[in-house]
Amino acid sequence: MTQLQQNNSRAWIVAISGTIINLCLGVLYAWSVFSRALQADGFSVTATSVPYSVAIVVFALFMVPAGIMLDRVGPRMLLLISGILIGIGMIVAGLFLNVVGLIIGFGVIAGAAMGFGYAAPTPTATRWFKPHMRGTITGIVVSGYGLAPVYVSPLSNWLINNFGVANAFIYLGIFFTILIVLSALVMKAPPENWQPVGGEPPAPKADPSKEKVAATVAVEKKDFSPGEMMKTGQFWSLWVMYAFAASAGLIIIGHVATIAFVQGGLETGFLFAALLAVGNAAGRLISGVISDKLGRTNTMILVFILQAINMFAYASYSNGTMLTLGAVVTGATYGAVLALFPATTWDWFGLEHAGTNYGLVFTAWGAGGLVGPIIAGQIIDRTGEYNLAYIVSAVLLIIASAMALFTKEPKPRT
Repeated sequence: MTQLQQNNSRAWIVAISGTIINLCLGVLYAWSVFSRALQADGFSVTATSVPYSVAIVVFALFMVPAGIMLDRVGPRMLLLISGILIGIGMIVAGLFLNVVGLIIGFGVIAGAAMGFGYAAPTPTATRWFKPHMRGTITGIVVSGYGLAPVYVSPLSNWLINNFGVANAFIYLGIFFTILIVLSALVMKAPPENWQPVGGEPPAPKADPSKEKVAATVAVEKKDFSPGEMMKTGQFWSLWVMYAFAASAGLIIIGHVATIAFVQGGLETGFLFAALLAVGNAAGRLISGVISDKLGRTNTMILVFILQAINMFAYASYSNGTMLTLGAVVTGATYGAVLALFPATTWDWFGLEHAGTNYGLVFTAWGAGGLVGPIIAGQIIDRTGEYNLAYIVSAVLLIIASAMALFTKEPKPRT
């Protein structure tokens, strides 16, 4: 094996290991299967929404300290902590099968595991590849998180039907711990003398008027510290857009099984969770590749508009075909958001503080997850339908698309 082949292998092993880890942590997106089973046991929709929303908030909050740890000690320690915590959290949720136990086990402990685990794989993997591949590699690694419900949803449904809800939590926790810990052993940052993988970037179109500017940028451009990043208007614009776009997808993800029952009278909600996951993974992969060519904010605008149209139409989805379409489109647009924002953060603010900077941006996802699913749960408990939640989400997406149109990359810092 040549040196080049060895280098390529090392880089791709890290990327694939990161994808496997995200395939475990993505149990969050299969929550609707547990939610529907708990509702059948007498829990209200709002009660089953709280552990899910708490997990999202804790996930987002732990991304900040996890990002700081990643920048200082590397990915392996974070992932070992994540693997242990995900098992403990799922077991606690299963042993104490009530609202408090679910909040502590799934919401707090498993949520923290997701924060520690999600912070490490993507920025670590992107460091092994050249900048022109950043969107593509980001899409590949985070697609694991979106794709997880394809197997977790039917597996959870089978475990619930055969062993009960409590044991389903426990068995999944043990399985996730083993897989994450094993994958963590090969996750590490590239050595200092590493030559990034990816070949030569596409040749840009010649534009003599910009050659001097490009040369100046190459000299002046440097990585933004977290403090420098938070002083820019671009950071806050990204934060608001992320919160608005994420809330729409998280409403459907957290309630898709209930939506299928309420709007279509269907008891096969776990299948819609899996369909949504397929769209989620595809959206992350495709948007990463497209944004490498079309640009991050241009791709964001297209995604936000498509997502808004789907949310406006969701109230009319009343049969299996339309609900399938809605789930796939929701998954694809939401997945695109989860690929576009980390890539944009690292493009605009650099990779030196990649973990911390994206951890701060990612708190917007937590804000969207706190507000959206709980409000949707209250709406369904009071009105019996989700129509108002759909409309509010669509309006927020239109606002986000307008913001993306006017948000430009920050100027290079001297």
